[in-house]
Amino acid sequence: MPDGGPDAAAEAVLGVTRSATGRRWVWRAGDARTGLAIAQRLAVPELVGRLLAARGVGVEGAAEFLEPRLRAAMPDPSCLRDMDRAAARLAEAVRAGERVAVFADYDADGACAGALTTRVLRDLGASVTHYVPDRIKEGYGPNAPAIAALCDAGATLIVCVDCGISAAAALSAAEGRADVVVLDHHKAEGPPPPILATVNPNRLDCDSGLGFLCAGAICFMTAVALHRHLRKAGHFEGRAEPPLLDLLDLVATATVCDVMPLTGLNRALVAQGLRVMARRGRPGIAALLEVAGVKDVPSAHSLGFALGPRLNASGRIGESDLALRLLLEEDPLEARAMAERLDGTNRRRQEVEAGVMETALRLAEAAAAAGDPVLLIVGEGWHPGVVGIVAGRVKERFNRPAIVAGLADGLAKGSGRSVPGLDLGAAVIAARQAGLLETGGGHAMAAGLSFRAGRLEEVRAFLSERLARAADLPGAAALVVEGTLTVAAANTAMAEQVARLAPFGTGNEEPVFALRHARVVRADRVGKEGATIRLFLEGEGGGRLKAVCFRAKEGPLAELLLGPRNVPLHLCGVLRAESWNGEVSTCLHVQDAAPA
Repeated sequence: MPDGGPDAAAEAVLGVTRSATGRRWVWRAGDARTGLAIAQRLAVPELVGRLLAARGVGVEGAAEFLEPRLRAAMPDPSCLRDMDRAAARLAEAVRAGERVAVFADYDADGACAGALTTRVLRDLGASVTHYVPDRIKEGYGPNAPAIAALCDAGATLIVCVDCGISAAAALSAAEGRADVVVLDHHKAEGPPPPILATVNPNRLDCDSGLGFLCAGAICFMTAVALHRHLRKAGHFEGRAEPPLLDLLDLVATATVCDVMPLTGLNRALVAQGLRVMARRGRPGIAALLEVAGVKDVPSAHSLGFALGPRLNASGRIGESDLALRLLLEEDPLEARAMAERLDGTNRRRQEVEAGVMETALRLAEAAAAAGDPVLLIVGEGWHPGVVGIVAGRVKERFNRPAIVAGLADGLAKGSGRSVPGLDLGAAVIAARQAGLLETGGGHAMAAGLSFRAGRLEEVRAFLSERLARAADLPGAAALVVEGTLTVAAANTAMAEQVARLAPFGTGNEEPVFALRHARVVRADRVGKEGATIRLFLEGEGGGRLKAVCFRAKEGPLAELLLGPRNVPLHLCGVLRAESWNGEVSTCLHVQDAAPA
């Protein structure tokens, strides 16, 4: 680990300026003195102190970072504009026995937010129905026919979760028939819709400072405000108050799957939610963990890579409300059957995605070679449920903002992903306001859009001009390294110390270490289609270590790892302590490599 001096970040780690994946290895900047002070104050290893300092954690905040407490981090829900109005209306519906409809988005955050809100209201005795739109037939967010149908079914209160901030026209279908409350977190372009209440930290007139929360967290805060309102009204006199902390497994899943920063309040929500999930008390989540093969104590990695893809698959190519229904299911046998259906849907999603990926990457390579700042890739018949995933892979491969769209009946519908420092959402909104798009919106790192096929080149030119700085980016993002290790030093004790900084995710990335002068003594392909490489390493000065490299079906990294044995390599990856059949071992999850 570098000393934190001004030139530390510019120094290439182990001299690697171009790795097997084309990346430069650079140090994460950090103040070594602060790290040492943290270690001394908390009596933790210096490594832990340095890792905390590199994340901007100071001496005073280090203890709270290592042991996040929800009680200390949780703000008063009333700091959110319209929260008190929303809670009062929900309380009125509960006490009057009204029929409430929950309208949820079809992604993992929407499913968790919808399940949480439905569960809270049902536990309070309300009559609740839920609705999730079909991605293909209805598109994102509320639509007038669906809102009208919910009113026809007797709903007098409609709660939109993870959607609704920009749906004024659709929500007007409830006018005079049902009140509407929106619990959302997406960015607003103008005033909120003219409804009863819009709780959204990213509405333009909300000064709560909670814009980093996902919809699931907003719904949890709404549940806290609702219970408080009912408690003040004496509603729980003579009856038990349903526990709210048991819902935090849903909040944790939503937060990680929606790629929210795992700092501050989010960190406390996820840490506590993982403790709840470890009890496996929610049949739907327990079944999904089992189907996904997660046998250990769940981690943020489990949420993002095991639960997330399966929950999202429901809205991408399957039954749009299956994920929400699974999260509400109380019968373990039925939950297992639903989880298996979701797992099957996810496998079909992977097949559909693979069919698009190869062509999209080839087209993107040509666009990158031509110097396009934004890689706008369009293909006939590409499924709109997978284009966002493909865009993410294209962005990772070429380090450029990427938009992938499927073309059908002359209309291109796509999804985009960006790189840090380039606001793709703002560019897409500007393109829509310029009349180039049929629909378009998003935030800095992700956006969705649709446009007529005949305007493709106009859209490409507009976005390329708005995001021209992307042309100056290197062909691959630098790999940020936090320290170097020998094979002998990469042991279980080291991995367990690193794990003290978990949960890991956006804003608190899992530390990447460079393993110097390691020799591969054995390597083989394992897993479905052989896309995973399993390695056994020996160090120059002794020691043995197992390693694994995922998504390595082909390419320079796979070729280097499977190359001649006993050739010294520098390897980069994350170090994890893993439990199997009661035994704990250490494994390096390889992300990159270079000849030593």
